[in-house]
Amino acid sequence: MIAANLQDVRRRIDAAAQRSGRPASSIRLIAVSKTFSADHVREAHAAGQIDFGENKVQEGLAKAAELAGSGIRWHLIGHLQSNKAKKAPAVFSAIHSVDSVELLQRIDAAAAEAGAAPEILIQADLAREATKFGAYAADIPAIAEAALACRAARLTGLMLVPPWSENPEDVRPWFRQLRELRDGLVAGGVPAASLAELSMGMSHDFEAAIEEGSTIVRVGTAIFGRRAKPPAA
Repeated sequence: MIAANLQDVRRRIDAAAQRSGRPASSIRLIAVSKTFSADHVREAHAAGQIDFGENKVQEGLAKAAELAGSGIRWHLIGHLQSNKAKKAPAVFSAIHSVDSVELLQRIDAAAAEAGAAPEILIQADLAREATKFGAYAADIPAIAEAALACRAARLTGLMLVPPWSENPEDVRPWFRQLRELRDGLVAGGVPAASLAELSMGMSHDFEAAIEEGSTIVRVGTAIFGRRAKPPAA
């Protein structure tokens, strides 16, 4: 089931990449394994999946320990609390949710101490949603500047969790805005290589995200199925 789902998602990525005039190899698929077991991850890994995304540091650390030596690349895609920043860089090869200079500096210090060099993506909150994390567009240049001065962490791009809509066409303008924000930062002097990645697009809208320039899509439900709802209190 998981192998078949992965094959279908990759086929859809290939088609979307073709429509956007890019090779499919330019799109990285992250299988979002949050709340799913290490056995689910093993099954996806056996089908050729390398990159996996977790929302919570502790859950990611536990799975990484259980699957040590597998060659899996772990991505932290959920909010990172400052007090958990010390543990993340040693395990996660990429942290997609940096939204302040303070958090960035904590990650960099922990990475340097651990001898790690995680990729850093700045999470943008373009819609200024009260329920979402992320930096406002006006604050991102300062975070990018601080990231370029890091000792260990490496700035590689931007990340977005747009306002929810079942219809991908409603979300497309937010993807376009992130791409335009990135282009503006590069025009303002941030090295293009430091903002090469745009992490945007999930199970229901990743094709539109790719068409708007996404280089990383974060897909969970379309690979692993629907997550079980927590039991009622």
